[in-house]
Amino acid sequence: MDKYTATYVSHSSISTFLNCPRAYFLKNVYKDPKTKHKIKIMSPPLALGQAVHEVIESLSEIKTDLRFKTPLLEKFEQVWKKLSGKNGGFWDKDTEFKYFSRGQAMLSRVQNNPGPIGDLAIKINQDLPQYWLSEKDNIILCGKIDWLKYYSDSDTVEIIDFKTSKYEESDDSLQLPIYHLLSTHCQSRPVTAASYWYLESSDTLTPKTLPDLVESEVKILKIAQKIKLHRAIQKFDCPAGQAGCRDCRDYEKVLRGEAEYVGLDDYKADVYILKKSAETTGSKIL
Repeated sequence: MDKYTATYVSHSSISTFLNCPRAYFLKNVYKDPKTKHKIKIMSPPLALGQAVHEVIESLSEIKTDLRFKTPLLEKFEQVWKKLSGKNGGFWDKDTEFKYFSRGQAMLSRVQNNPGPIGDLAIKINQDLPQYWLSEKDNIILCGKIDWLKYYSDSDTVEIIDFKTSKYEESDDSLQLPIYHLLSTHCQSRPVTAASYWYLESSDTLTPKTLPDLVESEVKILKIAQKIKLHRAIQKFDCPAGQAGCRDCRDYEKVLRGEAEYVGLDDYKADVYILKKSAETTGSKIL
C-alpha cells in the first residue's frame, strides 16, 4: 500500500476507460517525451463547465450570509478572463460570446434562485477527496464533489452535482455511485439524498435515488482492477481499431502535431486546442 505507486481512479478516468482504453492512456498515462507532461485538450464546452463550476464551488467556503455579497456575474467575468480566446479553445469571438452568454445565464439563474447554494454546506477537508478503494490492490478512488448540502436538523448531507451540459446524465452513469462512495468515506455525516441541478434549463434540483453503496463499491472496484491490469501490461487498444473513435481521435491529432499548444494548466499538463480546420467538427455547442 503506497499512495505514490497506487492506481488512482475517478469518474472521469473510469468513463474514459470504458469508452476507449486508448483514450484513457492518452489522457491519464501518456506523457510527452520532450516535456514529460501529460496532455490535455481544451474545448469550449470544457471551458464553460470549468468556469461555472469554479464560481459556484467557491461559495461553499464563504459564510451563508456573505455568499452573494459579490454578484456571481462579476466573479464569472474574472474567471472567464483566464479562459478567453485560445486558452478556452475559442477560435473566434462569436463562438466565445455564445458560451460566455450561456455561463452568464446559468449564474443569473443561481443568483436569482439560490436554493441549496444559500444553505449550509459541508466542505471536505481534502484538496482532492480520496480514499483507499482497495488497500490490497493499491487502488485509490478520488474525485471532486460539486456540493454537499448540510441538514442541521438531522446532521446529514445531500450530494448536489451541477450540470452545464444541455443533455441529462444517463441512468447508467457511474458518477453518482462514485460520488456516494467518496462522500461517505471522506466525511463523517450520513449521506441521505442526491440531486442534479441542470443549470441550463431548471431553477430547481432534480432528485436522484442514492445507489447502493456495497453494489457500487463492488462494481467500481472490478473496473478499477481491470484498469490496473491494463496499466501493468500496457495494453490500451481502441475498440474501433486503427481508425480510432471519437474519444481518442482528437488526442491522436495532438500526437501528430495537428493541434496548437496554448500553455500549462494548474496541474502542469500541456494544454492544446485543435487547429481551426478541425474545430468545426470537434467543437459543437453542447
